[in-house]
Amino acid sequence: MSWMTSAPLVKRVFRSGRKPERGRINLPASWIGTKIVVAPERDYVVVPKAEYERLKRRLRSLTFVKEMFESVLNAHDGRKMFSVVSKTWNPVTGCLHMCSYCWARRLAETKLRNSERYREGFVPRLNERELRVKFGPGDVVFVSDMGDLFGDFVPGEWISRVLAHTRRFPETYFLFLTKNPARYKEFLDEMPERAILGATIETDRDDLYVREAVSGAPLPSRRYEAMRDLEWDAKFVSIEPILDFDPERFPGWIEEIGPVMVYVGYDNYSNRLPEPPLRKTLELVERLSEITLVVRKTMRRAWNEGIEAYAQGGGGERALGRRGRLAQE
Repeated sequence: MSWMTSAPLVKRVFRSGRKPERGRINLPASWIGTKIVVAPERDYVVVPKAEYERLKRRLRSLTFVKEMFESVLNAHDGRKMFSVVSKTWNPVTGCLHMCSYCWARRLAETKLRNSERYREGFVPRLNERELRVKFGPGDVVFVSDMGDLFGDFVPGEWISRVLAHTRRFPETYFLFLTKNPARYKEFLDEMPERAILGATIETDRDDLYVREAVSGAPLPSRRYEAMRDLEWDAKFVSIEPILDFDPERFPGWIEEIGPVMVYVGYDNYSNRLPEPPLRKTLELVERLSEITLVVRKTMRRAWNEGIEAYAQGGGGERALGRRGRLAQE
């Protein structure tokens, strides 16, 4: 049995003036007053309790990811090796968060506006026929990529019906993503065993979110708190589209959440969001890679990086035009 999963001994460190006896362990003076973990193995391991908990979360995440990838790669369905999500499934569509960058709303109101699901706009809708869809072992299903299943505007009855259908397929992984993760708690007893509960957290800066009118969804800090307090082993965070952030606080948020994986990427639709410089994003990716699996999505320079450099070099507002004014505001 691994020392990470066996029962540890938790002890508090005290100062001792006696000479070390046989079997006694000398510990750093800085550990006095703190709790440590003595892991029961052939060769005992002594670590601070906080570090032990961090390592345990890390092992749990890696174990889950390993099992998921093994299941995916053993499915023998011709799927590309690195395409983890095998299919999307939209039993509920539509959303009322009104995110400024929402590609799904744009699609529903343009190319799909004459389809049955979106004739009345991008409003929440239960699609009954989707509750007859079947899934296979090893499938990784992204649920409701054309909506937010756990938005406050979705009736609880709809959510329960969707989750009841997922429980019919115990060997399938279901990936949920919401901007309202506080609502997960209402349905934990109904979740399928292989559910991966995710939240989009684009930034840690509520002030930026409000000032730029990014979305009507719960503020990023609320989502972080909900995910941090969520008692579920397989959690997932999407930092996409990434917005400017505090380089010290934001990675701390993610570590406290303890996700099995994190997606990081820039906006794909030229929305001119308040983006961080590419170097700052890459440093975030490097830090997060030390604590969890990081999947890089679109990586590019922020749309205004070149403009800001030009402005700082003496280029005038008149020469820069509208984009220059945006960069200087």
